[in-house]
Amino acid sequence: MSDGANTLSVARLGIVDYAEALALQQAMVAARLAGAIGDTIMLLEHPHVFTLGRGADANFITRHVPGVAVHRVSRGGQVTYHGPGQIVGYPIIKLEGAERDVLRYLRKIEQAIIDALARFDIAAGRRDRMTGVWASGVVMNPRKLASIGVGIRRWVTLHGFALNVATDLAWFDAIVPCGIDGCQMTSVAALGRPEITLDAIGGAIAQRFAALFGHTILVEVSAAQLWSLLDPAASGCEARSQAAFSPAKGGAMRS
Repeated sequence: MSDGANTLSVARLGIVDYAEALALQQAMVAARLAGAIGDTIMLLEHPHVFTLGRGADANFITRHVPGVAVHRVSRGGQVTYHGPGQIVGYPIIKLEGAERDVLRYLRKIEQAIIDALARFDIAAGRRDRMTGVWASGVVMNPRKLASIGVGIRRWVTLHGFALNVATDLAWFDAIVPCGIDGCQMTSVAALGRPEITLDAIGGAIAQRFAALFGHTILVEVSAAQLWSLLDPAASGCEARSQAAFSPAKGGAMRS
């Protein structure tokens, strides 16, 4: 992984258990603070999981789903769902100077997603006083495409965003998404673009993220390089993550 100031490393990790990904983020934050690695964004999928932000109300999980873990973590925001068909991005970057502004950081993540969707002719935008990305053109009943919740340690970022690409939206019926009553979720596939892959949209987001944060060089790094931060003896990542993103369709919701 490059430690060049103008370089953003991109790691595509495939499907990774949430707890493993969280441990990897924490190791990467420590490495970034120590100057051992440069700015990096991880792109991955999770098996079915619900997460609660540090101050989230657990009552926003309205239905217990057997066999699905719930994690309370240090990010901002309320409750969300992660699962197959959803591209999750965890930027581990050091904010400097004027970038040391949490709201500015959130707006830039939103813009990277909005710009990436525009490359595929999908109109998306923001809503006043609501973090995230929403499908445009739905005035009376706006639908949310992407959720964002971040953490910052000594101005190094962790956690990030989740964009529904081909997600089974029925999973959101078990929660109050983002703690917003009446919030309805949508996906790239539900908007009529099922042919768009997680790999394609993830790459577009990484490109826009790099540009918005002033990185002029975008390099791909292997999953094994990242896992070695967590386990220096590891020679690969096969035991922890699949090498590629899952097929376009997510798993079915269990009642």
